[in-house]
Amino acid sequence: MSVELSEAKELIDLHLDEHSTQELSAYDLAQHLKTIKNHDEELYSSYLKRLDPESLGDVAIELPESLLKDVIETLPSEKIVKAIEELESDDATDLLQYIEEIDEDKAKELFDGLDKDNQAEILRLRSYDDDEAGAYMQTELFSAILAEKTGDAVVRLRRQKEAGELENVSQLFIIEPDRTLKFAIPLEELILFDFSKSLEQNLKSRDEEDFKPHTVLDSDDIHDVVGIVEDHDLNVVPVVDSRGILLGRITADDIHDFIQSSATEQMYNLAGVSDEAEEDDTLVGAGRARAFWLMINLCTAIVSSFIVGMFDETIASYVALAVLMPIVASMGGNTGTQALAVTVRRISLGEIEFSDAKSVLKREVSISLINGLIFGVVMGVIAWMWFSKPLLGVVIMLSMLINLCLAGFFGTIIPLTLKKFDIDPAVGSSVVLTTFTDCIGFFSFLGLAKCMLV
Repeated sequence: MSVELSEAKELIDLHLDEHSTQELSAYDLAQHLKTIKNHDEELYSSYLKRLDPESLGDVAIELPESLLKDVIETLPSEKIVKAIEELESDDATDLLQYIEEIDEDKAKELFDGLDKDNQAEILRLRSYDDDEAGAYMQTELFSAILAEKTGDAVVRLRRQKEAGELENVSQLFIIEPDRTLKFAIPLEELILFDFSKSLEQNLKSRDEEDFKPHTVLDSDDIHDVVGIVEDHDLNVVPVVDSRGILLGRITADDIHDFIQSSATEQMYNLAGVSDEAEEDDTLVGAGRARAFWLMINLCTAIVSSFIVGMFDETIASYVALAVLMPIVASMGGNTGTQALAVTVRRISLGEIEFSDAKSVLKREVSISLINGLIFGVVMGVIAWMWFSKPLLGVVIMLSMLINLCLAGFFGTIIPLTLKKFDIDPAVGSSVVLTTFTDCIGFFSFLGLAKCMLV
């Protein structure tokens, strides 16, 4: 037995031992199960069967698609239904959606097995678009009406926590009888209230403005919600509808998960791969998604090679051109990638739109122009001293100036244009950009060389 497998088995056994005080987080438990799966399929299945519904639900959220498929094929539907019901509404909705992507019939069977309240919550959350705040909220929250006695509210919170009905509670939401949100009281402030008085009486003895909540609409863009949470340093934000009715809450960990997921997706898209495919443990699954953009890259590389072939006689006359060509292309590619990364980030944060193209282009092209002048002169002097040909230094200087300037232009305009047409500006942008920078670099360098040196 390998050391890795032995350690994973020991830690899971301790977690499952009811007499042990050591518990693993859902993430750690999922990672150890993945290790066991890679070494012993039968042992992995036995551990899945031993997980209680609460642990199973939390772990299933953390598992990649291939391992989640094992869960729905190995365990009885009744146990998976109980695991889903143990999750908070947003996590339950996500897990059911993950299962649906694997097996629609199984997802429908599991949904039909849920109680009516859970079904209603999931249907409500799934009614929102993926970019709406409502899709990320959880409906479980701690609320009370103004007339309620503070002590009674605290007792109810204790009871709900002990029953596992609430998690990550940091605020009490004060609502009207029609559920219109009025105030949000941090628990650290609530414990200072007089428990014998009503919440309304306690609030009157304080500045009520201090408890006015920052709210978001259920229809708000999730990116705007992220901005509000970050700007005001919030650990939870209540979600209301257009009438001010409290619907749910979005917690800081939900925001963190969204930011991490968005960053991962953006990083993969810039490289022209799929985040779902990269989570696939099989070589075929992970390689298939990469192949599409690699094929495009191959086609663009042929175009670049064709341009180089147009100047074969020029290269044959001056071997130094073959030595220096990669430098021109590399500098242009890096300059374009810098502009691309900055522009995509600013678009994703909502800082710029296509209407801002003029000012953004002016900034990025100016930066690229300055860098082109600096590094063009440096490389020109190096080429002159290296090959003892002053004109060769002038050629590479002018070529780098042209290539870096246009690389900054295309690195900015490509994502802005894609965004204008409602296309994710990160998807494959780097592949398209590389085509422009390589073609421009080779054509300008070899074209100038043919005009000035031959």
